[in-house]
Amino acid sequence: MKNNGTLQVAMPTEREIVMTRVFDAPRRLVFDALTKPELFQRWFGPRGWSLAVCEIDLKVGGAWRSVLRGPGGREMGMRGVFQEIAPPERFASTESFDDYPGESLNTLVLSEQGGKTTLTITVQYQSQETRDAVIKSGMEHGAAECYDKLAELLAAGEVRGMEKKAEA
Repeated sequence: MKNNGTLQVAMPTEREIVMTRVFDAPRRLVFDALTKPELFQRWFGPRGWSLAVCEIDLKVGGAWRSVLRGPGGREMGMRGVFQEIAPPERFASTESFDDYPGESLNTLVLSEQGGKTTLTITVQYQSQETRDAVIKSGMEHGAAECYDKLAELLAAGEVRGMEKKAEA
């Protein structure tokens, strides 16, 4: 896994990571791909991993849970609670991992210009030590690969196609 440069990663404060990525799709479709389980499970996770559990209760106070299953059956679980939701512009949720201590607050903002959507996610950790441990874990490369898969899904037009089926 490697960040090929499409995901920009910055650490503007001692407790934050900010990731930015541009998608060639309207923000409404990007928002749907981030929040609808039937779409989320198609792109979330590094290549070679599957999403064994995908639960999203998209409301303030609603919980989400994901469990990635990798080669050899290794699992990585994460969960959180939505703190704020303003479709299709933004949402914020807590995030904690089953096997790692601490919790972060993730605030995701989508802005659209000329049919392209810029995703900016700010992850605020409880300490600089936790933030640094996350960076050292390879999170940047895993996130870049996930967002590459999302870009491929959006480019294939499958999000738009699934949306039309839901409206019928």
